[in-house]
Amino acid sequence: MNMKNKNMNIFPYIFRLVIYIFALSLTISPGLSYSLTLDEALSLAKESLPFYKASLIGVRSAEALYSASLSPYLPSLDASTIQRQTYSSRGDFTTRSYDVTLSYTLFDGGKRWADRHIARLNLDISREALRENLLELAYNVKVAFYSVIALKETVEQRKVQLEDAQKDYEIAEGRHNFGVAKLSDVLQASVRFEQAKLDVIQAEGDFKKVLSELNSLIGRPLDSEYPLEGSLNLDITLPEREQIAHAALQRPDIKQLEDTYKIAGYTISRTASALFPKLSAQASYIKTVGDISGSSFPEEKVASLTASWNIFELNNFFNLKSSRLEEDIALENLSDLKRQVLLEIQKSYEDFMTAANTITVARQALKNAEHNFSQARGEYQVGKGDILSLVLAERALADAREQLIISKLDLLLTKTLLENIAGVEKLELLTAEKKE
Repeated sequence: MNMKNKNMNIFPYIFRLVIYIFALSLTISPGLSYSLTLDEALSLAKESLPFYKASLIGVRSAEALYSASLSPYLPSLDASTIQRQTYSSRGDFTTRSYDVTLSYTLFDGGKRWADRHIARLNLDISREALRENLLELAYNVKVAFYSVIALKETVEQRKVQLEDAQKDYEIAEGRHNFGVAKLSDVLQASVRFEQAKLDVIQAEGDFKKVLSELNSLIGRPLDSEYPLEGSLNLDITLPEREQIAHAALQRPDIKQLEDTYKIAGYTISRTASALFPKLSAQASYIKTVGDISGSSFPEEKVASLTASWNIFELNNFFNLKSSRLEEDIALENLSDLKRQVLLEIQKSYEDFMTAANTITVARQALKNAEHNFSQARGEYQVGKGDILSLVLAERALADAREQLIISKLDLLLTKTLLENIAGVEKLELLTAEKKE
């Protein structure tokens, strides 16, 4: 009786252990327990892609260099010691000297001021490079994500096509067995049936390749498979072209060139600093000890003010001229990049409108192809049509199904490209900003 009670007391612990193991399995294999969303894929890519991690490290490196540019504004402290051994006719003597010097730059013609601003702009460039890599990451993940969904639908559609081709083959074979169809009908239907099998195999292979690209981006095993939560049937509201163009002028690469232009301006100031005198102050403490007696100053405390001026050096003037020309080059490069970006926005916007119109036509073409195929199959079954018309109708239906998938994918990829060109994560954010 006691043993039975003990066993009953163990059951709650066993039940808790089973629940814990089940929860742990869900944590270890999340891809098997739920479908992956686009936002989750983007988060995983940020955690796994080396080039994005390298950009994060690059920002930290630029931050360290920006902090280092503060050094010339602070005094420097140097310490040195010298031990001298002297051999003479009167004997050997040892002398030791200790020197501690505090130095501070009072004026350097604006060099440290320019270096400080250049370091800050280089930090801004690193941050914009990080943002640029984030946009590139988002673009690659979105393209792979939508392509996987499209190819998954393609596989399903081709399986439907295979069923249609198989049914046409069975109808042709049945009519041939009853003696109301020629053997060539069976052969033609058989050729289409085999081609449909190859189409399924090809689609499955393409699906696995695109899925491996997505897995590579999000850091999962290349051959792992899991469901995706998403659809190609998205209701997309495109902002106005001028609004997209305005956002595109804030792209990371444009910001980087703007900072490069500013750096060129500060480089002119840095180069011109060589034409000005330099002024610095020093305070030193020197102590000398050793065997030599009669030293006049065993301890010295020295304060000094140093001024230096390179009155003439030919390369200073040409370096200044080159810096000014570099500023002009940076300005022209910035203007040309803006021109290219606005042109890309114009072309991509037109591509999007074309893709949107294509979907409407593709849907109507699919309806017509379905009606045509149904009509051709009915006519062939009652002996009013030929096998060639049926095979062609089935093939046209297959093409119409795939064309609709391609059109929907093309619309999403065009939108994704437009987001990348505009330098925004989602075009919907621009629409929301306008409403506000």
